[in-house]
Amino acid sequence: MSYTQIALLAVILALILDLYLAKTHLVTRRGFWTSYAIILPFQLLTNWWLTSRNIVMYSDNAIVGMRIASAPVEDLLFGFALILSVLSLWIYQGRR
Repeated sequence: MSYTQIALLAVILALILDLYLAKTHLVTRRGFWTSYAIILPFQLLTNWWLTSRNIVMYSDNAIVGMRIASAPVEDLLFGFALILSVLSLWIYQGRR
């Protein structure tokens, strides 16, 4: 399985968690998108730092090849899935 496939699967699973399992519906809230917009530049900066110095490297066969801030686009998908999942679980646990 390629990194692209894993990143897409992670986004799908995070959306299922948010909308159907935890029922937090964060992706429908303006506050979530505002917080994601605040987090995104720091993710891009971190991705740039790690990939431009070859601390983290990706096989060209495992990614689509498009890069943002020297990191593969898949990193944005994976980061989105992580942020959405953690926030959904945080809110879900807070309700219990």
